[in-house]
Amino acid sequence: MKIIVCVKQVPDAKDVRLDPVTNTLAREGVESIMNPYDQHALEEAVRLVEAHGGEVTVVTMGPPQAEDVLRQAISCGADNGVLVTDRAFAGADTWATSYTLERTVRTLGNFDLVLCGKQAIDGDTAQVGPGLATRLDIPYVTCVQKVREISGAAIVVERMMDDGYDVVKTDLPALLTVVKDINEPRVPSLKGKMKAKKAVIRRLTAADIGADPACIGLPGSPTQVMRVFPPQARGARAVLTGSIDEQIDQLVAKLAPYL
Repeated sequence: MKIIVCVKQVPDAKDVRLDPVTNTLAREGVESIMNPYDQHALEEAVRLVEAHGGEVTVVTMGPPQAEDVLRQAISCGADNGVLVTDRAFAGADTWATSYTLERTVRTLGNFDLVLCGKQAIDGDTAQVGPGLATRLDIPYVTCVQKVREISGAAIVVERMMDDGYDVVKTDLPALLTVVKDINEPRVPSLKGKMKAKKAVIRRLTAADIGADPACIGLPGSPTQVMRVFPPQARGARAVLTGSIDEQIDQLVAKLAPYL
């Protein structure tokens, strides 16, 4: 089976900051990593191919340095890496991103399954996976915690819910977004690292995927961050001092009028 995994290079959570001019994430000089949820999507794709045969192609949209996450993916078992990179993609929101990825997937050709992480830790919207599936006109299941079975042209999965899980069967091709409970990502082997070092990463531009300039990047994004500001403090604050017993007495005295 042919599996496409969409991954994203994100700023390390401890280094996230915003560009004060564009109000978008500042990436220069910030350590970047593969989005943690995407690591689990990659691992699941590799396991499925190990069990059923086929190939795993990993796709990322980003600047040239995003090639690093593709080589990381290959070191962990992926077969191919595709970097979709163009200055015109800069500042894309989830709508423009899902459009760009849809054009990329169609450029790559036939597939059986698309896997994505549940969400990216820099945006936390969880919109790109479902948006991509909608544009591809294929069924999708979100928050998948286990792939139970792939038989013929159908797949059976468990979808995590607040009070347990649903068992969902859907036709292929399909798209799944996965949660961290689905597996434990492997550590790259020495052989995998050597393969990744030698791998030829395919690069695609906006022209290569036939993207409409009006639908990509910041100009093609219907949602944009116009202003960033800290929330105003609400209500009076009080600092309790002294020993624990003294602080308890102070707290009781302050709450008494409201009881």
